[in-house]
Amino acid sequence: MHWIATALALTAVVGGSAALQPSDATATPDRAAPPPAQTASAPDARAAAYPVDCGRAAVDVVQHASGDLDGDGRPETVAVVRCHSELGTPPSGIYVIAPASNSAGKHGAKPRVVSTFLKPTEGMSVQRLTLRDATVSATLLGYSSQQVPRCCPDLERNVNWRWQEDKFVLKAMPLPGSV
Repeated sequence: MHWIATALALTAVVGGSAALQPSDATATPDRAAPPPAQTASAPDARAAAYPVDCGRAAVDVVQHASGDLDGDGRPETVAVVRCHSELGTPPSGIYVIAPASNSAGKHGAKPRVVSTFLKPTEGMSVQRLTLRDATVSATLLGYSSQQVPRCCPDLERNVNWRWQEDKFVLKAMPLPGSV
């Protein structure tokens, strides 16, 4: 009996609230949100031709991240590349690639390298690459001298690149233990 009384009271409250709505209240059907605007896709890191001389070996893309780095509304891709090797860790390069220029009108043209952050000739390896809020961050590993075995880098440095005043600006973070 108690449950029936509760149900009747609840029905009366809901019905009363519907009857006491303001006269200008209207119901509108749910509208589906408009589809998101189509954005350009990021360049494929594996499709670009990098300025790396690997001789007969292939160029490996070992890490990549995409985002709008220069604020133009179109995504770029940052890629870490190195020559393929079965043993050891060859030095890395870090490159920014953009879609192929449409002015040439070539369908299926390869993405192009628009900036070089690190050249393989600098002899460093990239341990970590991240992209957050248009800032590219990397942990670079290197060697203090030629006597250090190439298997075991003894230097580490965290660096950032950010687009400022129409160019990428490098910022080296403090050395570990220096602060």
